[in-house]
Amino acid sequence: MKASEADILIVPGYTNSGPDHWQTRWQNKLASARRVEQAEWSKPVREDWVKRMIEDINAATKPVVIVAHSLGVATAIHALPHAQKKIAGAFLVAPPEVTNPKIRPKHLMTFGPYPRDPLPFPSMVIASRNDPFGSYDHAGDIANAWGALLVDAGESGHINAESGHGPWPEGTMVFAQFLSRLRP
Repeated sequence: MKASEADILIVPGYTNSGPDHWQTRWQNKLASARRVEQAEWSKPVREDWVKRMIEDINAATKPVVIVAHSLGVATAIHALPHAQKKIAGAFLVAPPEVTNPKIRPKHLMTFGPYPRDPLPFPSMVIASRNDPFGSYDHAGDIANAWGALLVDAGESGHINAESGHGPWPEGTMVFAQFLSRLRP
């Protein structure tokens, strides 16, 4: 699949993805990409975030490719069973452990637990070995439950601008390969 054949939904996490974040950079470069905008980025409410994502999926005119980061992964996983449009694939980066009582802020736990049903489309989970918001073992466990390919990002922190992943060229290459294997 080519990027132009898909509606690419960029799904940021808690506090949104700023101008230096790889999600924003990808959105600016991909004509078929648009961000799932939330009314309240700093005080996320699961029901509101999921509802907005479902609306954006259902408004798509082409097969949907999800590009989610952090709390955006939890949002996407909760929204997907309610989507009425075809999902071509999901690229899920740095899933946080939303059931971990040590997560901050605490209200992020309302996004857990993750559904564990296998995803009915190709998916990939990219995880870091030193992500402060989610362990690599946890990412491996949920990737396995979802039937997703797990990609080891090494020691990459939370795979965001703060961890040095603004442009994230390695991620761009992995995403391009993932996209090329999807069917329109």
